[in-house]
Amino acid sequence: MNGRLTDASPHESPYDSTDEGPDDPGLRAEGPGLRAGYPGLRADAFPAEAVRDRARRGTAALFPPVEAYGRTLFGAARTPAHTAPGADLLDALRLVPPVFMPRRLEKLIDLAREPMHHDVDLTTVVGALNSPLPAYLSAFGSTQVASADLGTAASRQAGRLGLPMVIGENVVPVNGYGRLGTAAAGDTERSLLGRIRAYLDELPDGMGGVAVQQSTEDADAEVWNLVYSDPSARPLLESGRLAFELKVGQGAKPGLGGMTVLNRAAAARVAEQYAVDDVLGGEERVLRCSSPGTFTEEILRQQIRLMRNNFPRARVWVKLHPGRDVRDAAAVAWSAGADAVTVDGAEGGTGWAPLGFLDAVGLPLGECLRRIGRPNGSLLASGRMWEGTRAAKALALGATAVGLGRAALLAVEEDPERGLTRLVEALALELRLLISALGKYEASALAYEDVWSAGTGLPHQDPSLATPLGTQP
Repeated sequence: MNGRLTDASPHESPYDSTDEGPDDPGLRAEGPGLRAGYPGLRADAFPAEAVRDRARRGTAALFPPVEAYGRTLFGAARTPAHTAPGADLLDALRLVPPVFMPRRLEKLIDLAREPMHHDVDLTTVVGALNSPLPAYLSAFGSTQVASADLGTAASRQAGRLGLPMVIGENVVPVNGYGRLGTAAAGDTERSLLGRIRAYLDELPDGMGGVAVQQSTEDADAEVWNLVYSDPSARPLLESGRLAFELKVGQGAKPGLGGMTVLNRAAAARVAEQYAVDDVLGGEERVLRCSSPGTFTEEILRQQIRLMRNNFPRARVWVKLHPGRDVRDAAAVAWSAGADAVTVDGAEGGTGWAPLGFLDAVGLPLGECLRRIGRPNGSLLASGRMWEGTRAAKALALGATAVGLGRAALLAVEEDPERGLTRLVEALALELRLLISALGKYEASALAYEDVWSAGTGLPHQDPSLATPLGTQP
């Protein structure tokens, strides 16, 4: 690779008005929040309709229909969650409140009244970025799903909420760089800095921040240099709200780089930067593959040190795929100075991947958290996150915050103005209810003692003897 951008201007996308980009295999016919002519998203093996319901109704979706009150008796489902189709290790855990709650007593004394769930403090430092709750917007890269208006709409709503946001790999080589401070028009909105502009326009002071992910191809395009030196990014730098995320891998296809489907005209424009394979059949579509990058302990350590040296005012994040040595990789990243390590479980979503990888490659998120144990720094967890119980279990197993990926895109598609806002409001209320039920009043207080499943030894009076989901390696 020679590191040059495509023949198109760096402010243009390879998808012009006649090249609408790759088809997404999972599309539904219609949806209430879609722009005219847009076919809609489908997310198989994901509770898409439940997410859409929260995007429409917000906190009301946490409860049974109001009309059923006084006419219906409610109770636990007969089928345990961990036996349901698509269940994983996190699903096997239950949250287990104690009878005796000394922390509730402490809160009572502090407030001079009985504490309620409204008193739970969800504010969290996510990789050195302030967030109103232990959540962030996961990386959307250059796939057609995020390259459409959804990526920009998600940026606006995340900014309004003050949620930290990750911008995924390959956006610059595919959608262009753009310029902050210029009028939004056409593909400029879909560019990397177009997404940042949409986010900054809504961001409250002191909250949130942007983490810009970089792949091998992004390094060739000097993405981090472009952002770090852009005058319009100065507000992020001066407020300590700019982060760079080194992508080592992702959950949906561990060991592989990013993949998208391009029409042949678009593929020709990026052929100097990416591998293009004619393996999809038909005349129009080809597979574009990014390099996965090569890492050893020393390479990872040196990459982080270079990031800290070259971009001293930016936070350093590292994203890991769910590899069998995830514990060692996370330890190396933290010891080298990473502000956050993101672990993307095998349940993580993607715009495109080989089917065999989706079903049979990589560790589930729960197993990743089990192997890592008590983290030595900020640990961010992603993989099928959308509601409070799964998020709370991840926090109890050591995560600092959880990433919203597919759920965020579905919510934004359902309502481009408030879908993500309602989804996050529902998540926040559910977390407050759960955390207070456990007798705690800070998200960071969740611990191994708060979860249980048969055969795990949890909860245990001595946390050092608790072995969630099996014996730690």
